[in-house]
Amino acid sequence: MISLLLAEASEPSKTPFYIAGGVLAVWAVLVAFLGITQPEFPSGRAGRNGVIALTVLLVAGAMSMAVVTS
Repeated sequence: MISLLLAEASEPSKTPFYIAGGVLAVWAVLVAFLGITQPEFPSGRAGRNGVIALTVLLVAGAMSMAVVTS
């Protein structure tokens, strides 16, 4: 019983992963919504590169949090 409690206490919190994953999911829904409702989204090369860069950062952050909290 005591070893079970100690094992649970030593596990890292999953909260950072849940937050990073939630932010990524919200971003995905927002990009999908904007892509469906606004044919010109994202406008121009800079807008497209910005969306790609932010998506890559959010994916890398979620993956990093998955590894750190595992």
